[in-house]
Amino acid sequence: MDKSRRCTYRRGDDACRFAGADGATGTMNSIDRYIFRTTFGAFALIAVSLTLLIWVTQALREIDLMTNQGQAILVFIGMTGLLIPVLVLIIAPVALMVAVTYTLNKLNADSEMVVMSAAGISPWRLFVPFVLVALVVSLMVAVIGAYLGPKGLRELRTWAAQLRADLVTTIVKPGRFTTIERGLTFHIRERRPNGQLIGILIDDRRDPKERATFLAERGDILENDRGTFLVLESGSVQRREETRRDPTIVLFDRYAFDLSRFSGGADGRSLSARERYLWELMAPEPSDAAYTAQPGVFRAELHDRLAAPLYPLAFAVLAYAFLGTPATTRQSRAFALGLTILAVGALRFVGFGSTIFAAQNPSAVIVLYCSLVLGFAVGLLVVARGITIEPPRVITAAVAVFATRFARVAT
Repeated sequence: MDKSRRCTYRRGDDACRFAGADGATGTMNSIDRYIFRTTFGAFALIAVSLTLLIWVTQALREIDLMTNQGQAILVFIGMTGLLIPVLVLIIAPVALMVAVTYTLNKLNADSEMVVMSAAGISPWRLFVPFVLVALVVSLMVAVIGAYLGPKGLRELRTWAAQLRADLVTTIVKPGRFTTIERGLTFHIRERRPNGQLIGILIDDRRDPKERATFLAERGDILENDRGTFLVLESGSVQRREETRRDPTIVLFDRYAFDLSRFSGGADGRSLSARERYLWELMAPEPSDAAYTAQPGVFRAELHDRLAAPLYPLAFAVLAYAFLGTPATTRQSRAFALGLTILAVGALRFVGFGSTIFAAQNPSAVIVLYCSLVLGFAVGLLVVARGITIEPPRVITAAVAVFATRFARVAT
């Protein structure tokens, strides 16, 4: 054997050391790169697949942008695509857990885990590339939660406001009833070359306690610093309240119908907690009306954003703890895999529940962080003690008895 490839193994070393220029460091780097590349590749594939799948289901709910409102397919894809960062924020930790599980099963199926363990590579050393992948995913989740997610929601809000305002001037067809949003219907008799609308009817049922119907001979679109308005001239408004039998009719010479109010506008003070950047949640303005009205919602959103980057690390620790021990192809990993899914699901369920209850009770935040600490502690303890996750003897015995009886009945 060539001396440059001769392996001199000593028990207690982290790797089989090769004589020559490469040395142990080169050997371990190649293993790290191999595991990192396999895990990150699987994560990217799974994350993209799940994101596209869920994005399609969400996009189909907004298909009325093309059917009822006549928007182009690029506008439809652009608007619904702004939801992707929010989807990745939830999908990324789960995709990482699946990727770590896949890589560990692949290493065991190819007997690579057994070989590396026999070569003296400790479980902690083998865990390093998985931690590196988890750190990359955690950084991505942190950036999305702090900036990209809220930015996408803000852009979606602004884009929706512009499209709904433009509907009246460009999309609404003369002689057709057009529903701009649920409960708001427009109808015009004619559109003149200068953009003036003739014969306007607006049916507003957005308020369940009151229905308002506007009739006007003509109207013009007015845009200023306060928003976008449809200025109606020579008309009437009929309001019918739920508690009253007879409607009230008011004649007007000019009436400004606000087209921007129902689309939310772009004013930072009207932004919801999900649309705020992380630093805005950490230090909201005391005079902010939204924060004053719902401080609990802002608190829950803040801690949900702060805890989000910890979930990829926690999921990777749990997956490696339950599936990271070397095993032969004859040893079933079904029980360890099921326990991994159960642990990860329980941890995320507690996280979602804590975030919801934190809006009403500040102590729920403690449960959120305690659950993460518990997940890390259990996973690291299993790795440190080298515990092999196997089904209890009672379960294996019961399965064996059932298999034996089933075989007898079948024969």
